[in-house]
Amino acid sequence: MNKQAIAEAVHAKIGGTKTQAEQTVEIIIDSIVETLKKGGEVSMAGLGIFSTKTRAARQARNPRTGETIQVAAMRVPKFRAAKALKDAVK
Repeated sequence: MNKQAIAEAVHAKIGGTKTQAEQTVEIIIDSIVETLKKGGEVSMAGLGIFSTKTRAARQARNPRTGETIQVAAMRVPKFRAAKALKDAVK
C-alpha cells in the first residue's frame, strides 16, 4: 500500500473529493515530519509511536576501497509499534 492507496481508502470511507482525501493524507504526513524535525514525538493510539533517536559518531569502512571514513552523529526516525498493531498482525 502506498500514499495514493491510503488517500483512496480515506476517500472511500469519508467521501468528499479525492483531492480532499489526498490533502488530508498529506497534512497528516507533514505534521508527523514537522514534529519529528522539532525533536518531538507523535503517538497514535493503536498504531504506535514515531520518535527520533540520536546515533553517535562512528568510524565505518568503505567496502570498495577498504578506506576508513568518519560518519558524523545524526538523528534518525524511529517507530515503535503499539501492542494492538502487533496483536493484529499476528
